[in-house]
Amino acid sequence: MKRTPLSIVGLLLVAFLAACGAEPAAQPPVVSAAENAVDSTAPVQTAVWETIIDEQGAVSVAITPLNLSANAPTLDFEVVLDTHSVDLSMDLMTLATLTADNGRSVTATLWDAVPGGHHVSGILSFPADAAGTAVLEGASQLTLTIRDIDAPERSYVWSLPK
Repeated sequence: MKRTPLSIVGLLLVAFLAACGAEPAAQPPVVSAAENAVDSTAPVQTAVWETIIDEQGAVSVAITPLNLSANAPTLDFEVVLDTHSVDLSMDLMTLATLTADNGRSVTATLWDAVPGGHHVSGILSFPADAAGTAVLEGASQLTLTIRDIDAPERSYVWSLPK
């Protein structure tokens, strides 16, 4: 029996479709050693903090606490600034204050964003202690205030766990 190229292609196609329909045996997921490793020096995230967005004026400012741990050397916040009409070249380090309801207040020590443009994001950091006393000690609420970003003042308030 002589086979034509078309019938050979047909047989190959049938074999291929049959192989595709077969269920493969269940395989355990491959996990690298790096994925299984636990970094004991990495900070442990104990709480997920709410992102607060203030849309005063022509600038939207979204702030998310990253680290509000009593053990940390700094209290860090992710800040995202968005606008279509205002130049965002200001230095938030000079415009921001962090105040706890225990009366302690600190000014920012780092704003790591690249300034300028209409979409800016970065980390705003504050010292975790004020005059040798932890900012968060005895506090139940924390307020981040930023002045002069197309509005006289913006305030962001988070409740702290007890």
